[in-house]
Amino acid sequence: MRNAQAAGDTRHGRTGKDGALYTDDGVLIATVETFTSNVTFNNAKYSVLGDAQEHETANTFSVSLTMSQVVVEDDVFFEEIMKALEDQTMPSWNFQGSLLGVNGSEERVTYYGCVPSGQIDIQNIAVGDVVKRNWNFFVNRPPKLTSLLTVDR
Repeated sequence: MRNAQAAGDTRHGRTGKDGALYTDDGVLIATVETFTSNVTFNNAKYSVLGDAQEHETANTFSVSLTMSQVVVEDDVFFEEIMKALEDQTMPSWNFQGSLLGVNGSEERVTYYGCVPSGQIDIQNIAVGDVVKRNWNFFVNRPPKLTSLLTVDR
């Protein structure tokens, strides 16, 4: 084999069952089915005299967090968002995303200042489907990498 690292060590492959989302104080949000975080980079374009090629330089970035929650019980986030709609004072949360490695190592990222952004489901009901609530957050502070997965070779 020309590239011996291409196949990797499949024992270290992770699936959704190895991930978790926690509140800032370490409480597992047990009803979250999926969560995704993304960073979007917005560069500034410029061109210089004597160069036909356009260039970019780093400008701004934004981080978003999205989760899908199975509606099986009353939960604090839904109660807080409904109260916020009534009071017109929007909440801000911190979250911790975790991925457990096969050797006990853990990738953990903390997301600070998460505020509701875009559409959030109040009720999303369909016949024959599990009732879920989709959440979208804008992360107002840079996420922090708290720990990283390691691989034993």
